Amino acid sequence: MGKMAAAMGSVATLATEPGEDAFRKLFRFYRQSRPGTPDLGGVIDFSAAHAARGTGPGAHKVIVSQLSVSSVSDHDAHRAGLQPVSKWRAYGLEGYPGFIFIPNPFLPGYQWHWVKQCLKLYSQKPNVCNLDKHMTKEETRDLWEQSKEFLRYKDMNKRRPRSLLEKLRWVTLGYHYNWDSKKYSADHYTPFPSDLAFLSEQIAAACGFQGFRAEAGILNYYRLDSTLGIHVDRSELDHSKPLLSFSFGQSAIFLLGGLKRDEAPTAMFMHSGDIMVMSGSSRLLNHAVPKVLPSPEGKSLPCCLETPLPAVLPRDSVAEPCSVEDWKAVVDRMHPSRETPRLQDVHCNATWSSEKSEIA
Repeated sequence: MGKMAAAMGSVATLATEPGEDAFRKLFRFYRQSRPGTPDLGGVIDFSAAHAARGTGPGAHKVIVSQLSVSSVSDHDAHRAGLQPVSKWRAYGLEGYPGFIFIPNPFLPGYQWHWVKQCLKLYSQKPNVCNLDKHMTKEETRDLWEQSKEFLRYKDMNKRRPRSLLEKLRWVTLGYHYNWDSKKYSADHYTPFPSDLAFLSEQIAAACGFQGFRAEAGILNYYRLDSTLGIHVDRSELDHSKPLLSFSFGQSAIFLLGGLKRDEAPTAMFMHSGDIMVMSGSSRLLNHAVPKVLPSPEGKSLPCCLETPLPAVLPRDSVAEPCSVEDWKAVVDRMHPSRETPRLQDVHCNATWSSEKSEIA
């Protein structure tokens, strides 16, 4: 509690800029925070043992969430690369109804599939990415193959041109989000990835949302110095459906606030494999990512990504084998010396109501 008090004290003494609200004040504090110091003492770590015991930073807010264990068979969980739901841990926060945090429920090695998909498959056409605004479809057709030689580059300290994959900031899936109008369009749709749809279905069912069908997704690719600004996800037409967020790669700090920016947010760590579900009243809360955290010194990736996929996968698994060559390219891509270690933050949601989906 001493560290937490020190951290909160630092926030309290932080100068407020003109027009700055409570959320922005904490966002700026954590944006400037330093790992290994009392700055992060007030951040909840759901993956730590103290979260289950109800002690540690923010413990007065942490509650255990009940999952629908019988809604997902062990077989379907395994197909998606997940542990049996009976082995998951799930938490909520007092004052945030509808918010569920599931610390890494993935089976050892299976995160390899999802990290590879984020970089290699989901970035491909016909999906839409930030590079499309400045390049032709032919130029962005296969970012992975175009970038392989850059990814194999051995002299990491030598200045060199960045590959297209390193310039990737976001990808949209299914119903594509228009960043200018802040809206989705029924006329702009490409097939949603079947493996990600199946994973989303199992997570949603375990959280009590039977029949969930992911129709839209946004992948955010973070550099070490990246942030995700304070915002509310209002663009979906059907807010009765949950928003799912999967995190892969480096850890980050996530801030969850209230309906208004003058409410101070709660800070929590997102580690690789962690899943957040926002439903009900939490669906329209302000949230942000002020900081991506580097791996411990000497580590290029989180420990959970050091375990490879099993050599033999279930016949009906949605995960696919990952070649040694592909994984080496992924590791090179996320190496700290590249100055672009990423947190792949995958948001999946139901954009339309079921009736509108069928019409569209």
